[in-house]
Amino acid sequence: MRNEIISKLNKDYFHNLILDEMRVDGRKFKEIRDIKIETGVMGNAEGSAKITLGDTQLIVGIKLQIGSPFPDSLDKGIIFTNMELNPIASPEFESGPPRENAIEMSRVVDRGIRESKAIDLNKLCILEGEEVWIVFIDIHVLNNGGNLIDAATLGAITALMTAKLPLEREGRGTDTFMPIREIPISITFARINGELIIDPTEKEESVCDMKLTIISNQDGSISAMQKSGGGSIKIDKILEAVEIAGEKSSEIREKYLKNI
Repeated sequence: MRNEIISKLNKDYFHNLILDEMRVDGRKFKEIRDIKIETGVMGNAEGSAKITLGDTQLIVGIKLQIGSPFPDSLDKGIIFTNMELNPIASPEFESGPPRENAIEMSRVVDRGIRESKAIDLNKLCILEGEEVWIVFIDIHVLNNGGNLIDAATLGAITALMTAKLPLEREGRGTDTFMPIREIPISITFARINGELIIDPTEKEESVCDMKLTIISNQDGSISAMQKSGGGSIKIDKILEAVEIAGEKSSEIREKYLKNI
């Protein structure tokens, strides 16, 4: 009963803030928290990045190995994405096999990378039908301050942009950069008291009734969209969110990824 009362008070507090067009950290509804990107943070990975988004921190490592292609794509490389929600990052996370929310988030990140065709998978083919490069994207959450999907997507594409195919290690020539041809960026909205706010904190996520993630490409097209939580959302709100996501994605690319 005590936890239910505290939960109700928290929800009322955040709803009242929204009514006053305010957020607990002072941001505007369409304002993203400060972002910090560090690359080359894992010496044993082919590419890596550490992302700090407000209080959220995570590390993404890229590993590559040679393997067999899938039977339906004999001339294309393979992507696997995995997210680890370490107990040290939040009391909500438990040790052991990936839980449902970790699997869901990793699939959204994977879909954004895959459907945007961020990597030219044809160029990861070594010998058609026999050998291709397999790309492992491993995401490790260090601190959950909310909006893990956006931080993970940003970390994944940044790590991929810095990754090199380890040709020297395999005795196949000189290392070359990953064949990147698109930079998908994720923008997540949370709905609180009928209003859409972007880049929700962990506390805002705990009181929202819905979240909407939009991953867009450099030309504004959408490579992935994910809705979670109950309730419906009107088409005009979706179109508004798509427009905002495109604008914010462009800002992030220009400000943080231009020189990587």
